[in-house]
Amino acid sequence: MKGRMEWKERLAGCVKGRYLPRTMNSESSMNFLPTTASEMHARGWSELDVLLISGDAYVDHPSFAAAVIGRVLEGEGLRVGIVAQPDWTDPASLLVMGVPRLFCGITAGNLDSMLAAYTAARRKRRDDAYSEGGEVGKRPNMAVVVYSQLARRAFSGVPIVIGGIEASLRRTVHYDYWQDKLRPSILLDSKADILVYGMGERAIREIARRTAGEKPLDGIPGTARLLGGRETTERDFKECIALPSLEECQADKGALIKLAKLTEREQNPFSGKPLVQMHGARALLIEPPAEPLNTAEFDRIYELPFMHAAHPSYKQPIPAFSMIRDSITVVRGCGGGCTFCGLGMHQGRFLSSRSEESVVHEVESLAGQKSFHGTVTDLGGPTANLYGCRNGVKEACRKCRRASCLYPKICPNLDVDQKAAIRLMRRVRKLRRVKHVFIQSGIRMELALQNPKYIRELAAHHVSGHLKVAPEHLHSKVVRRMRKPGLEVFDAFRSQFEQFSREAGKKQYIVPYFISNFPGSTKDEMKVVEGYLRDERWKLQQVQDFIPLPMTPAAAMYYSGLDYETEQPIPVIRGLAERRGQMHRLKGRRPPHRKKPGRSK
Repeated sequence: MKGRMEWKERLAGCVKGRYLPRTMNSESSMNFLPTTASEMHARGWSELDVLLISGDAYVDHPSFAAAVIGRVLEGEGLRVGIVAQPDWTDPASLLVMGVPRLFCGITAGNLDSMLAAYTAARRKRRDDAYSEGGEVGKRPNMAVVVYSQLARRAFSGVPIVIGGIEASLRRTVHYDYWQDKLRPSILLDSKADILVYGMGERAIREIARRTAGEKPLDGIPGTARLLGGRETTERDFKECIALPSLEECQADKGALIKLAKLTEREQNPFSGKPLVQMHGARALLIEPPAEPLNTAEFDRIYELPFMHAAHPSYKQPIPAFSMIRDSITVVRGCGGGCTFCGLGMHQGRFLSSRSEESVVHEVESLAGQKSFHGTVTDLGGPTANLYGCRNGVKEACRKCRRASCLYPKICPNLDVDQKAAIRLMRRVRKLRRVKHVFIQSGIRMELALQNPKYIRELAAHHVSGHLKVAPEHLHSKVVRRMRKPGLEVFDAFRSQFEQFSREAGKKQYIVPYFISNFPGSTKDEMKVVEGYLRDERWKLQQVQDFIPLPMTPAAAMYYSGLDYETEQPIPVIRGLAERRGQMHRLKGRRPPHRKKPGRSK
């Protein structure tokens, strides 16, 4: 009883502004979204309409999801506050600005919290790029679930909305690599009212309108809900595509392949059908994706009053922000469809590009800052050379069920316009105070080969000496499972890049990235990569050990041991000792010797 009274006293202190996570100068934070009661009161607010809880430190920049959603809602006239990395053991840490009027929005941050915390070897990471000073332990495992349950205790009766990449990629039954088990939809464990998947700007505005009008949250594109038993019984699902149920997936590992295929097939926002997946007696209902933003809408996001800085309460830098501080996002979405990448299931394969004017305006603002030293570190997005390309505008695109616009061949309905990327690069590098403009985002090599002028421009002006590209693998069967083009394309791109670098009088080098331990890749398949590296006298700087991200086709292959297309058995490397072997061989080192168990002398 005493503990309960103490907790109530702390809650009262929160509302009055006494229980604050940090001390700071309120004047220096006035232009940020409020994070404390004193900052909220400085705006003349007595309460919030929406509270956002994030597993990342608060950086008011359009590369950070919580900041984007907060500014979008602020643009709708709502009073929005952010609690970043709260103490997840104490409900009072959420109540620093009182109870929100409309809803509480929750995200794990820019990364899945398990990926942020653990390596491919399932070991704890030594740093967290999205926390102040890179400090680990600032967010819990399965952060969306933990924060949601905490919010239920703190905000009785307030709708809980979950989103971000963790919620997005865990919206259906999925395999969790770090726990090595199948998990239900994150809605079941979090007990949230609604899940927003994808980029979220359209859905979150509609949710705000619905909650303000006390209207139901059904039928919103880009959302999912777990229906109650009664609603499940009364609902007619004849328009929905039925996914394998939780129980079917638990009984048959191969059901995860079917689940992934059906989900991928219905990701077209223009023609996709609702999905339903049973979890016992309850139905998970997933609405079709929200439509991508058009150029004008995309531009408006970047016109919102971001501070382009970390909240002034932080005394140490946020490493992730330090990395992207001088980079510019110019394109969203990816039509590549790589089976190991979660972006296709999160951002979607339909593309949005910003206008040149919007990008130039942001670069000019960046160049006017004292911290800018003349280098724009990136003009990119998921795939840099998809800027200016268009899909989803032709009727064939709007009915398409393909997972990739680029594999096995570039779709003729993809409007490829790499001249737009060249124009943008030329215009940006001519701006005042801009000395260098580099491209560090991913480049689809088969797309670049369609326009050698793009590769020439890249080599002559936009590489800092090393260009990172990702062939990922070179064995034909493995690259097919990855939906990547293979050795022929890599060699052709490399040849042109080296030729244009010589013509520009520059010594520049390709830095290739490869993935070890991909499903179906044993030491025999890796010999193709090893042989190529040996023949070319290449020593890799970095090897990415495969991590099965939730809800990706590659995760379904890893879990089931089946090829995604043929559904025939394939070898999967699971043991950490075997996984280390592929990593070491790619790096040109002998695998560490393991002593056989025996008596010690």
